Amino acid sequence: MEAVADRVEMHRNIGEQRNNWNCLFLTSINTITLSAATIAGIAATSAVGGLRSPILSLKLASTLMYLTATGMLIIMNKIQPSQLAEEQRNAARLLKQIHGEIETIISCGNPTVSDVNEAMEKVLAVDRAYPLPLLGVMLERFPSMVEPAVWWPQPRRRTANSKELGVKLDCNGWNRGLEEEMREVVGVLKRKDKADYLRLGGKALKLNQILAITGPLLTGLAAVGTAFIGSPFHGSWAAGLGVVAGALASIVNTVEHGGQVGMVFEMYRSNAGFLKLMEESIESNLNESELGRRENGELFEMKVALQLGRSLSELRELAASSARKGEMGEEFASKLF
Repeated sequence: MEAVADRVEMHRNIGEQRNNWNCLFLTSINTITLSAATIAGIAATSAVGGLRSPILSLKLASTLMYLTATGMLIIMNKIQPSQLAEEQRNAARLLKQIHGEIETIISCGNPTVSDVNEAMEKVLAVDRAYPLPLLGVMLERFPSMVEPAVWWPQPRRRTANSKELGVKLDCNGWNRGLEEEMREVVGVLKRKDKADYLRLGGKALKLNQILAITGPLLTGLAAVGTAFIGSPFHGSWAAGLGVVAGALASIVNTVEHGGQVGMVFEMYRSNAGFLKLMEESIESNLNESELGRRENGELFEMKVALQLGRSLSELRELAASSARKGEMGEEFASKLF
């Protein structure tokens, strides 16, 4: 429990640090880019006025500033500081939940070695899902396929006690209606909620990829344009490219990192992971043949409703509505074929 509390504080601090990275990088790169565009405009004006002496120094300063901004943008787009900060916020929240679970176990008394091993597995799973180091183990920023985040260990296979086989002392709060309700809830989560979050995450990922390529490309073009300011053959378009591309690069950088598109992608991925965890929790209870080894049915239904942000009546209405739609679809298919 003490180790988990220390990790919570560590993830919080690093999350704040990486959020500061995002703000500082964004401000610095935009300042450098806009300054370079201003200098390029002054150099172009000097070239038109026939003042040759300051043009070389202005061109050199603007080009170097654009190249610096390009390098910083490549690094920033590679690590995505806003996404890093969101990962650490998620890790701190999940570890705080584990800390609360450990406190509950200790307050109930008689913790076992199995409880210790289970808590350690949960902590290590969070570490794998949201690693702290940047080099070597950093999560892929632009994956080919959007997958839900997974921060929980694989569930252990439950073994039935031979003395209890075929013995049903009570229903443990479960009945056929509740089982059907939970199956319908799982179906809704898979078909609609999780699919929606993964679809939105894919759109955020595509937008982030486009912006991550466009920003350095624009600053690189601006650097090339600035280098040709004052040229007798390319001076006019070079000045326009140096100023306009720099301004556009600043806009793209603001949209990507000021809008924290990477954080939005991570948020959708984490929400999809939360729904996947709920699916696995419900299915693991339904797949357990012995009712006494499941979580209490009434409490489990209440927990699912709270996690989905619904009341018990709303959860039951959701399951009933899904069942009605399924029956209507089956009737339509039978009439069609």
